[in-house]
Amino acid sequence: MNIDRDLDTKGLNCPLPILKAKKALSEMSSGQVLRVVSTDPGSTRDFQAFAKQTGNELLEQSAQGDAFVHLMRRR
Repeated sequence: MNIDRDLDTKGLNCPLPILKAKKALSEMSSGQVLRVVSTDPGSTRDFQAFAKQTGNELLEQSAQGDAFVHLMRRR
């Protein structure tokens, strides 16, 4: 999968990873993919809710060590 932008939010807690993702997505074109890396365990649930609320597509979520990776496609 082609990643258009990476966002490192490690060490930040809710709601900062979501707010930073929202800003990054607003600067991207429709169809582009954003990868967000977070260490906040609640980010998995937060990004699911964020996708439903905004219409951006949550493509994938995974845990890699102590980090959580979220892939979102800009609507």
